[in-house]
Amino acid sequence: MEQGPSVNTNTTNSKLIKGGAGFGLLSGITFALNGVIIGTALTMAPFTSGTSIYIAPIVAAAMNDTISALWLLIYNISCGRFKEIVKSIKTYPGFIVCLAALIGGPFAMVAYLLAIQFVGPAYAMAISALSPVFGSILARIFLKEEIKSRVWLGIIICVTGAVLIGYVPPDGGSNPNFYIGIACSFAAALGWGSEGVLSAHAMEKINPKVAINIRQITSGIVFTAVILPLVSGFGIYGELLRTPATLLTISAAALAGAVSFLSWYSANGICGVAKGMALNITYVFWGLIFSYLFMGAILTKNLVAGAILIILGVMLVVIDPGNIDEMV
Repeated sequence: MEQGPSVNTNTTNSKLIKGGAGFGLLSGITFALNGVIIGTALTMAPFTSGTSIYIAPIVAAAMNDTISALWLLIYNISCGRFKEIVKSIKTYPGFIVCLAALIGGPFAMVAYLLAIQFVGPAYAMAISALSPVFGSILARIFLKEEIKSRVWLGIIICVTGAVLIGYVPPDGGSNPNFYIGIACSFAAALGWGSEGVLSAHAMEKINPKVAINIRQITSGIVFTAVILPLVSGFGIYGELLRTPATLLTISAAALAGAVSFLSWYSANGICGVAKGMALNITYVFWGLIFSYLFMGAILTKNLVAGAILIILGVMLVVIDPGNIDEMV
C-alpha cells in the first residue's frame, strides 16, 4: 500500500504544535488579565463602602467562578456537549473533578484573591506560579511519579525566587497585611497544584472542556450556597448585583478566566501537559506588565528578580532541557 507523503504529515504536526503553543500563551495572557481586572473590581463599589477586606475577595471569587461557569456552559452548549456534561457529573471521574474544584475553587481562589487584596496582583501572580512545583511534589507522593534531579533543582530555584519576592515589603513595611498576602499566595499555589493532580487523573476519562465546566459549576455553587452564608456575604453579593459597572467588570474578568482555562486545557491536549504548564505560567510576566501599565504597580528589584527565578525554575520543573528542541 502506498504511503502518503511524510512531509505533509510533519507539516500538519508542526502546525498542531504551534497551535498548542499559541493556546498556552493565550492562557497565560488571559489569566493575567483575569487577576488584574478582578483587582480593579475590588477597588470599585460596593467593595469600597466599608466592606471587610476579607469578605470582598470571597464575594468577588463567588461571582467570578459563577459567571465563568456560565460562559463555559454557553460555549459547551453551542458545541453540543451539554448531555456529556450531565452524564460526566454522575461518574467517578466526575466526582474527582468536583473534589478538585473544591480545592482549586473555594480554597485556592479565595486565597489568591485575598493575596491580590493584600499585596496586589503582581505579587500574588508571581508566587502563585509555584503551583506546578507543588503539583510535581504531590504527584511524586500520591501518584508515585519519579522526580528527576533537574526537577528538584527547579523547585529550589522557585523557592529561592519566592523567598526573594517576600523578603522585603515594597513600601518598607508600611503594609501590615504584606506577609499575610504572601502566605495567601503560597496557599493558592498549593491548592492549584493539588487540583492539577486530581484533575489530571480524572481527565483520563473526561473531555477536558467538559471537566473544566464541571469544575467551575461546582466551585460557583459551593461559593454561593456554602461559603457566602458562612461569611455573611449575601448582603454585599446583592449590592454587587445592583452595581452594573462592577458586575460588568467581574463579568469581563470571568470571560478572561474562562478563555484561560479553555486555552490551557487545549494546549495540554495538543502539545502535552508539561509544555502547556510552562506556557501558562508566563502569566507572571504578563501580570507584571499589566499591573505596571494599568494599576500603577511599583516593580521592585526583588519582585522582578524573584519572578524571573520562579519562571526559570518552573520551566526547569516541567521541561526536560534534553528535549528542548521539541519546543516551539
